[in-house]
Amino acid sequence: MFLLLSLAALFLSADLAYAHGMTEEEKQAIIDGGNWQYMWLGATHMLSGYDHLAFVFGIIFFLTSFREIAKYVTAFTLGHSVTLIYATFNAIQLNYFLIDAVIALSVCYIAFSNIDGFRKYLNIAPPNMMLMIVALGLIHGFGLSTRLQELPLSDDALLLNIIAFNVGIEIGQIGALCAMLILIAAWRKSEGFKSFSLIANYSLIAMGIYLFFMQMHGYEHTSNHLA
Repeated sequence: MFLLLSLAALFLSADLAYAHGMTEEEKQAIIDGGNWQYMWLGATHMLSGYDHLAFVFGIIFFLTSFREIAKYVTAFTLGHSVTLIYATFNAIQLNYFLIDAVIALSVCYIAFSNIDGFRKYLNIAPPNMMLMIVALGLIHGFGLSTRLQELPLSDDALLLNIIAFNVGIEIGQIGALCAMLILIAAWRKSEGFKSFSLIANYSLIAMGIYLFFMQMHGYEHTSNHLA
């Protein structure tokens, strides 16, 4: 259900991929709201960030113990927190369409790993999952940083702005994670879980491919426009 709703939302709202930037009124509202507003924006950004959510969904799909879930989700969180804070604090700006295209491929990667694609289709051992999640988390952090740097950050309270946004990201991630775990736990008890797992992970791959081409189209569009 999560995957079907996500795919439907993607096709119905593809134009959202190009909706970067904000009005002066929105920027002023953020400034007036202070760090609480940055925290709120972080939480809502994560809850509406279907690419990040799809990646987290893929990470936890076959994990059953709290220890394993906490280990991998913490690795992802540390990865994206490091680059979010570092890139924003040092004003490192990367093209958001290219970053989002790589994030889309990370969704394909995690789902491909879930279906044991490396052994089944490539006849090779899969890369170390923990290292890959940390590395992909670092890339996701650059994606989050590009969004944060579009906001009117305060020179005097820059670090607090970044931390507040990151705390909001984690709050949103925890909320989404709880909902995902409930959904997966309910399906895992059913006889159709094996079929559901294949459909879900192939859907994640399809979603990642679609997002990749959508973001590359956005990059091409903006590059030609700037040229």
